[in-house]
Formats: sequence, C-alpha cells, structure tokens
Amino acid sequence: MTELRVFIADDEQPARERLKTLLADIAAELPAKVVGEAADGIETIEQLPASGAQVLLLDIQMPGMGGLEVARHLAALPGAPAVVFVTAHDRHAIEAFELNALDYLMKPVRATRLATALRKAVASGPASGERLARAASGAREYFSVAERNRIALVPVRDVLFCKAELKYVTLHTLSREHLIEESLVALEKEFAERFVRVHRNCLVARSAIRGFERAAGNDDEPHWQVVLEGVGERLPVSRRQWPIVKDLVVKSED
Repeated sequence: MTELRVFIADDEQPARERLKTLLADIAAELPAKVVGEAADGIETIEQLPASGAQVLLLDIQMPGMGGLEVARHLAALPGAPAVVFVTAHDRHAIEAFELNALDYLMKPVRATRLATALRKAVASGPASGERLARAASGAREYFSVAERNRIALVPVRDVLFCKAELKYVTLHTLSREHLIEESLVALEKEFAERFVRVHRNCLVARSAIRGFERAAGNDDEPHWQVVLEGVGERLPVSRRQWPIVKDLVVKSED
C-alpha cells in the first residue's frame, strides 16, 4: 500500500508529536509518511508546496495566520492538499465546518478518528476556496499570489488600491503590483471595513486617502479624483460613488 504523504501544522510541538505517534499507531491499516511540519501559518505556506503532501493536518488557531486563512491560500495551488482541521474548542469554526462539509478533528485526537478523517480526506480531495471562504469568520490578513508552485503573500495592509482589469484584479502597493484572480465585488464585500469603492473598477484603502482634486471636464458638473498617500496617479471617482466617498471622508474627520 502506498504511503499517504501528510504535512502537520500546529504551533504546539506536543500536539505535532501526538499526531505523529497516532500516525504510527494506524500505520498497519493506513501507512503514512510525515513529509513536513510547521509551527505557524506563514511557515506552512512557505514549506508545504514543495513537500508533495496529499493531506494537511492543520490547527485552526496559530500565531501569524489562522488555519482557515492558510487553507484558503493553499486552495489556489495546483495539486492542493486535502485539509483536515484540528481544533480544541472553537465552537464557531466547528459550526462553520459542519455547514460547509469541512472535516475536522477535536483535540485530544484519537487514532480511530484520525484514520477515518484521513480516508475521507483522500476520497473527497481538497476543499474549494468558496467553501473555505464561507466558513471564515473574518477578512483575510493577506492576499495570495500563486507563483510556480509557491505562494507569495501580500499583506492586505500594504495594498493602497485594487483595480479590476478583465478577469484579474491588480493590487497596488508602494513598491509593486500583483495580479490576483478574484472579483472586485467579492473583495469589496470581504474588506468593506478597509476599502471603499470609488469607481466601478476600483477600490481604495480608506486609510490611504489624503484628499480629492477637481478634474477638468467637458461640462459644468465637477469631476473628482482621489489623492492617495505615496501614489502619483490620481484615481477617478465616479459620479455615482462620489456622494458615498465624500460622506465617508467627512465622517472620518469628525
């Protein structure tokens, strides 16, 4: 029987060691090989793609980046692993997992339950990004860009504006641009507290807005452009969005 390639991600070493012990305990019925382990979310994203893991045993609560966000980023990889979440007490996550048919293990993990979860994971394959997004309780801290079997992370806090171009969205930071395959509508909904729509094809970071300039137009009605911190380009504000954007700025100054 071919060994199942397993990656373990948990910030507590005793928890990782217990999972390795349990994998050894069930080896006769389900041979498995640990191909990597990580102690936080960022480390998991950096190391897993090259490991060839088929299944990821993933702790939900880890420093730096929680398990659900890790899984959402990994879902974009070619040959993404199936994910089995591990949790001690996250009631909200358990309800979300059950609603979206995501598998999970409760700590302390038992050998028989682990074997069942691994078989199910192999049979069902990786969860879709949509299901993982529905299970999430909040917005991501990072955007992810798939690059040659690796994932580049872009902190959401560094993005000044997002611009839709055909089927892609371009993320603009002070230093560079990144292309992602996500819809502007979905980004607007997820990051409503951080970004505001100024045009049908553009979201800007509320914290980066430094003011507005009146643009030259061919009629008597004023046209406005938003001025962003550190950005030379002036972004047009549509007539439809101007009352909303102006109101938001006024409220932030109160």
